Amino acid sequence: MSRPKDRPGRGGLRGWGGVTGMAAACAVTAALTLLPLAHHSGGAAGADASGGGAVTAVQTRAEECTEPEASLPASGDDGPNIDTIKQRGKLIAGVDQNSFRWGYRNPESRELEGFDIDLVRAIAKDILGDPDAVIFRAIPTNQRIAALENDRVDVVVRTMTINCRRLEQVSFSTAYFQAGQQVLAPKKSAITGYDESLKGKRVCSAEGSTAYEALEEKSFGALYKDDFDGTERDPDLLTVPSQLDCLVRLQLGEVDAVVTDNALAAGQAAQDPAVELKGKGPFTTEYYGVATKKGARDLVARVNKVLVDYRAGGTNSAWMASYREWLAAGLPGITAPPAPRYRGD
Repeated sequence: MSRPKDRPGRGGLRGWGGVTGMAAACAVTAALTLLPLAHHSGGAAGADASGGGAVTAVQTRAEECTEPEASLPASGDDGPNIDTIKQRGKLIAGVDQNSFRWGYRNPESRELEGFDIDLVRAIAKDILGDPDAVIFRAIPTNQRIAALENDRVDVVVRTMTINCRRLEQVSFSTAYFQAGQQVLAPKKSAITGYDESLKGKRVCSAEGSTAYEALEEKSFGALYKDDFDGTERDPDLLTVPSQLDCLVRLQLGEVDAVVTDNALAAGQAAQDPAVELKGKGPFTTEYYGVATKKGARDLVARVNKVLVDYRAGGTNSAWMASYREWLAAGLPGITAPPAPRYRGD
């Protein structure tokens, strides 16, 4: 994946491991939430070879949700949502700017970079012919769906897990990454994973996240819900608007562990060598998708077409190039993107 030669190296962000730097990052997040961010050069386009894994046709009725990862067939046709984007001349994308290797602002270049950012630019290039024709909007975890419902963004590309509950509120593309929930804790902690070692421990998760849902289903006696005194939240919050806030609380000693996607946690462990992923691996299997407003069929089909091109080419695909650049160091061993699953009309 080509990059401008004058772009600064990525190594500078490793200095974010300290508490002070991370707290400052959170302050920046709060200041910029839901505000347009400048667009920058760089990004990847889809490959032109065929391939990308076997395609499984999945037939489901509209009133059922048995295969949430099954999306509309890929199509390059225009429609009302595509027309709106073309008339505007910009794709408006909801992203994260503080998830290292996924969507973050490089502190040296001040550019947004990461795996999700590359995909956004590939979508913009396909629809508008220009990977830089993007308005990025930084949105916290708990505002992803609201941003789509209120037309603040066209797409959300922010490590968003596809599931049946969310499909009642938004539409999703085919899966572009497989992840799972895992526990992040200090290396010296007695916590061993998503198990009985969490009993009595303060565990942080992001509001509206699948991590919180997992804790709701089975907490092993962990303390993960905020306390209320009837008038205001307890100041020691365990449920936060954005996942990065959990890492800051972990570094400050305000919580004992974090439950989050292993893909995000791997990036955070790279930022802070004092923490690590606990357990043998993720305890769930989840898939990230590009989210759109509910019923934006033409845009969903177009994104799926972009993903067909993005996955194509085997080890030389744009997907694999982006994976090698951003994720391979923390999540080694991935040899291909997840195969797309489609449903009938």
